[in-house]
Amino acid sequence: MQTSNTTDAQADYTPWRAAKFYIPLVIQAVSQSLTYPLVASIVSHGKNGVVDMAALAQGQAVMFMLGAVGSGLLTTGMVFGRDAEGFRMFSRLNQWVCAVLVVLQALACVHPVDGFIFRGMLGLATPMDTTAREVLFLSIPMQVLFFVRNTSLVALYNARDSAGANWATLARIALTLVLAPVFVRLGWVGHRMGVLAMTGPVLLELLLTQWLARPHIRRLASGGGQSAGLGTQLLFMIPLSFGGMLLTIAGLMIGAFIARAADPARMLPIHYITIGVINPVGMAALRVQAVTLAFPPRDKNDRAMARFALAAGGVLALIPLAGQIPAVAQWYFGGIQSLPPEDIPLAMRAALLLATLPVVQSLRGHAEGLAAWRRRPNAILAGQAMNLATLVCVLFFTLHAGVPGYLMGVIAIDAATLMTLVIIRLGLAWAEMESTFVGRAPRGMRGSEG
Repeated sequence: MQTSNTTDAQADYTPWRAAKFYIPLVIQAVSQSLTYPLVASIVSHGKNGVVDMAALAQGQAVMFMLGAVGSGLLTTGMVFGRDAEGFRMFSRLNQWVCAVLVVLQALACVHPVDGFIFRGMLGLATPMDTTAREVLFLSIPMQVLFFVRNTSLVALYNARDSAGANWATLARIALTLVLAPVFVRLGWVGHRMGVLAMTGPVLLELLLTQWLARPHIRRLASGGGQSAGLGTQLLFMIPLSFGGMLLTIAGLMIGAFIARAADPARMLPIHYITIGVINPVGMAALRVQAVTLAFPPRDKNDRAMARFALAAGGVLALIPLAGQIPAVAQWYFGGIQSLPPEDIPLAMRAALLLATLPVVQSLRGHAEGLAAWRRRPNAILAGQAMNLATLVCVLFFTLHAGVPGYLMGVIAIDAATLMTLVIIRLGLAWAEMESTFVGRAPRGMRGSEG
């Protein structure tokens, strides 16, 4: 007999239930952005100062780029891990992907691969290349902890207990907040201590999520032999993960194009400072995908989640719009980020152009959730491939049109995100038409999927 928690977890959509599920996801999405400034204080007090901080950022960037190999795992678990057998297969898949990733990350630290990545691709000089490589190697345990956490997060999300996952993330932030000044006071500074100060709180978060997810995992019912096997889940995950890798590459492309525009030493900081505000907001908007999977449409005419996505994006858009208030802009761009006074209006203009991004990103998250629920990962992959193609094309034309560098990136991001939404929606429309083709049976879906 199901418990009241399970019954509530399967309750129909209401805006309040969706918001209760979504708000903790927003906090989780921006948590990494909240912990980096704390770790920066540990690293920048080391013997090489901000040089080590820049190297740490590069090493972590490579870590997350490699981590994109498993970026489709959470969605895969939310689709297939809703019964005991499916969850067991998902856990096994997660372990295999984690093992592969550990090997890849270790190989990236070995000569001559490390030279190709850090000196050739990223252009780091000595000693930054050595520090970044060491950061990447020392971050292997943290990468493993993030992947082990996936199974607990899937159990919590499928039970619509995102608040539990949120408390674990808040505990990670709180512990990092405590450790940062303690490490500095004790003289435990530099990039090695910075990685340690990041890894310890992630371990705490993992232990808390496992403890909170245990009751939900125990309540999983048998799928009656209808659960997807390891191969099916792997084939579902691959397009999603490949798309995540394309999006990671897209971020590197923007910097490469702006570096070739006029006055890159001035334009690149404006772009990265603006994106530093927008990226967490965009990630939070994209979490609508998980809400869509948790509250799948009751029928093809159900538009409730689409309205929720539009509302969520509108609320998140208030953050970049706040940057248009002169006092706010002076405080953040000038006071916190130390932009020269003459560059603050440029950053405000870039933020204004990105004000629509949370809305489009939220609608895109809703479309990706629908595509995953209908088991159409290729629609998501097509959208993400078009994202990269559109981004490169727009960057190419704006570069040759003489558009200022600080605007090139934001224009390309806006266009690429909109095109991604359009392509995924076209893929969903094609899936609807497919069932009407003569001689082609529609794909069967069980009511518990989503």
